[in-house]
Amino acid sequence: MSVEAGNSELIKVVALLGAAVVMVPIFRRLGLGSVLGYLAAGLLIGPFGLGWFSEPQAILHVAELGVVMFLFVIGLEMRPSHLWSLRRQIFGLGTLQIAVCALMLTGVGLAFGYSLPVSFICGMGFVLTSTAVVMQLLGERGDIALPRGQKVVSILLFEDLLIVPLLAVVAFMSPNVVAPGGESRWLGIGIGVASLAGLIAAGIWLLNPLFRILAAAKAREVMTAAALLVVLGAALLMQLGGLSMAMGAFLAGVLLSESTFRHQIEADIEPFRGILLGLFFLSVGMALDLAVVTRNWPLILGAVLAMMLVKALCIYAVARVTRTSHADALDRAVLMAQGGEFAFVLFAAAASANVIDATVNANMTAIVVLSMALTPLAVLLLRRFAPAAQQSMDGIEAADGQVGSVLIIGFGRFGQVMSQSLLARDVDVTIIDTDIEMIRSAEEFGFKIYYGDGTRLDVLHASGAGSARAIAVCVDNRVAANQIVELASHEFPHAKLLVRAYDREHSLELVAAGVDLQIRETFESAVDFGEAALIELGVPEDEAANIAEEVRRLDEERFELELAAGDVRAGIPLMRGNIAKPTPTPFVRPRRESRALNEETAEAVREEGQQ
Repeated sequence: MSVEAGNSELIKVVALLGAAVVMVPIFRRLGLGSVLGYLAAGLLIGPFGLGWFSEPQAILHVAELGVVMFLFVIGLEMRPSHLWSLRRQIFGLGTLQIAVCALMLTGVGLAFGYSLPVSFICGMGFVLTSTAVVMQLLGERGDIALPRGQKVVSILLFEDLLIVPLLAVVAFMSPNVVAPGGESRWLGIGIGVASLAGLIAAGIWLLNPLFRILAAAKAREVMTAAALLVVLGAALLMQLGGLSMAMGAFLAGVLLSESTFRHQIEADIEPFRGILLGLFFLSVGMALDLAVVTRNWPLILGAVLAMMLVKALCIYAVARVTRTSHADALDRAVLMAQGGEFAFVLFAAAASANVIDATVNANMTAIVVLSMALTPLAVLLLRRFAPAAQQSMDGIEAADGQVGSVLIIGFGRFGQVMSQSLLARDVDVTIIDTDIEMIRSAEEFGFKIYYGDGTRLDVLHASGAGSARAIAVCVDNRVAANQIVELASHEFPHAKLLVRAYDREHSLELVAAGVDLQIRETFESAVDFGEAALIELGVPEDEAANIAEEVRRLDEERFELELAAGDVRAGIPLMRGNIAKPTPTPFVRPRRESRALNEETAEAVREEGQQ
């Protein structure tokens, strides 16, 4: 019987992994994101789909550890000084957004005919944004470290703190007769404060010495176990203190953010975080009760749309009041316009305290789950159909009537280094680029860059290409470089045309197009790097320099062959490879004797031969 039970559990694990492996790549390939893939997979195999799982709530409790680990990893990136710098966003922006949303969403509940207590609980549950959904979407876009991402993270942190007082409010609102609860409530607050203080003390005085001892033992698996112990131990301590598990993990991450073991811990946690977070989304998909949705679909559909719209409008208004740009405010509004996982905790507590009944609990749970499922779709639609954000041109001067001996098009890493030789000889240069942020940044370093797209003929005229003695094309875009070459070679034949080549094949194209000079962007640096590597290995500097010169000569011969043949593979015979050819006894004598890299190696070989 135990064997059958074990097989049953193994089948469930395989089903979970299989559903994720099948659905997530499909949804990502369709451009719908991994979150929707997990939710759809959970709905498919859950009790209201194929029925492979009957208790999604049990899986949800385990899968919440994914959210816990996610916040621990975020905490590792938040040094205490950086977290302190976000205090105004956490407590200022967070408080303002939550207060406005709570007021308006409570009004939505009243509009649907619920009493004030029920409307307040439903509204506050929807105020608590899904940390898992938002952080996953921010991570996929790479926005977590950007200023707009940091503001969203700050608000989410404050909302995680909010669950504690909300649960206390539910206890006060409960009509149940409770034995003298004043002392027990104060005791609960004291336990919470003690848990928080204990976690901070352990983080300051125990964690770093612990990891130093374990690192000295040089047992990788023990380091992984210790990292999991820290995350789960911090979450458990906060849970025992009546606080948020995710908040405990986040604080543990912050306390370890300046540790020398930070990167090692993050690498150990990452696989578990990803799997458990995926499991969380799967369980949320399973928790969507289609029977409840079918029975009450007018109410649920209307409430989902109304609450998401009202919350989005509130977030947008708060963002604009706090001087956020229209594009960022709209993005934040759509990204955070859903309920979250803490709403399930709040609704369950309110139901057990008889503040809301079982029907309201089921309906609101379905509303929150649907809002979480709709958010990735809303973000996708916003990115696809919203007009591209216009960057501010304040302080940016467009090219207009410039003159100079050399026109440099593109001021990235290549253009910046190339310009130094010209500026060292006081050559009059005009520089244009289309990267507004780079133009502003370059001005701080003493460069005057004009805004201009070199692929447009009118911009080339305005930039002084007509009077320039040379045009240097330094853009990091092969197609754009070819377009500029075509325009400049026909319209400005008097100017020398110098072009940065993307690769060898691009160099052949540029020579065929008639440029005066082309150079592959990485060739010289790679040759110098190889020369330096030989010197580090003990080869005399003059010999290393001769070898580097030979590499340049052979490359030039190879390029001439490729140019004549019109085929990039024509010069392969001139390349040195590292695959040993199976010729045990050569038919001809080697062209040169083998040589040691340095004198020490040669001496060792001679001594070995004499023995």
